[in-house]
Amino acid sequence: MSLKLENSDLALINGEKGPAAQMAMSILVRMAEVYEAESLMDISAAHIDSSVYMGVATMEYAERLADLGARVSVPSTLNVTGVDEHGWQEWAVPADHAEKARRQMVAYEKMGCIPTWTCAPYQTEHRPVFGQQIASGESNAICFFNSVIGARTERYPDLLDICAAITGRVAATGLHLTENRKGTVHIRLSGVPVELQDDDSFYPVLGHLVGGLEPDGVPVISGIDVPVSEDRHKAICAGVSTSGAVALYHIVGITPEAPTLKEAFHGNEPDRHIDVSMPQLRRAYADLSTVESTSLDMVVLGSPHFSLDEFRKLAPLLEGKKRHPDVEFLVTCSRAMRMFAREMGLLDPIDAFGARITVDTCPLTTPMLPERIKTLMTNSAKYAYYSPGLLNTDVAYGRLEDCVRSAVEGRIVRDDSLWQE
Repeated sequence: MSLKLENSDLALINGEKGPAAQMAMSILVRMAEVYEAESLMDISAAHIDSSVYMGVATMEYAERLADLGARVSVPSTLNVTGVDEHGWQEWAVPADHAEKARRQMVAYEKMGCIPTWTCAPYQTEHRPVFGQQIASGESNAICFFNSVIGARTERYPDLLDICAAITGRVAATGLHLTENRKGTVHIRLSGVPVELQDDDSFYPVLGHLVGGLEPDGVPVISGIDVPVSEDRHKAICAGVSTSGAVALYHIVGITPEAPTLKEAFHGNEPDRHIDVSMPQLRRAYADLSTVESTSLDMVVLGSPHFSLDEFRKLAPLLEGKKRHPDVEFLVTCSRAMRMFAREMGLLDPIDAFGARITVDTCPLTTPMLPERIKTLMTNSAKYAYYSPGLLNTDVAYGRLEDCVRSAVEGRIVRDDSLWQE
């Protein structure tokens, strides 16, 4: 199967638009051949995960493109970076790491990318719209764009996403195409109490479970009987894209491409059904924790980045309280969300509580945690999934209220009543 290129693609390949565009298009064409795509197609926006500093090679790649004169051809937001540019000195970040991460940030800004510095770009004014063809990195953002908004993107790896943004072109394959967006399995929730469904802690667990059940497909979920907010969708996206590689899910009657079960499967009946009830959910809930004691060093929230609504929920929980002196309390968010929360007075009780806020990055992408941090507590499936491997810590998963109470008492305390028989 040969890849058909348009005259504008050939012009880029031949260097008529400069060496940076030539480099980017040559990489895109090679990858399109790997994907066995027949043609390329236009995109109108991008979200760049390559902004995450992963060593000298990623910095030099960005600087090479920038020095060659690269400019993005579509609006392109930036994912988290490897350093809180103005707050890294408060943590255990080596100065050399901070400087190289900053250089990488500068290179992407030089290319004309929008300095959003967030893993939740759907919280910004630059979010795409239904049906829009885009190129996104960052697993949870890919999933959110596809599932919740109905925009169309494949899973773009680091370094390829910026090539798509420079050329405005991608391989016409995968989830860009309607036929590949149909459901692959029907996941039926059964016997899940409405009280649990209406608790925010349910959605990270659901995502974690579904990602393991259908890691490479398009799961279609039915049986949810309560409203699903964007933050709950965000939690599902983070869960399914860490325990699995899910880039698109449908929830019958809720997500835009699944008004009915039949439509989620593009007019067909599902070939496979998986019934999910409380025993599987309890196992998934337990799977998100590795702790064997109640000792606690840090509460960490905001993966994906905290939203304004989450700040609204957190602030009253902290009113009149103080964190235990032995427990750090960290919230990660974008600089924009911090600014909005500050203007609304939502950070006053957070500051008084003794919590800290880190922007533009998170502990998973910058070496900020001191050696003494050995046990974390979180309400995030993504933090819970990655922390043992990436941060070498034990982790306890719990509700937001559990995280606050634990930080106050200086030990892990959880109300598991919603999960019990």
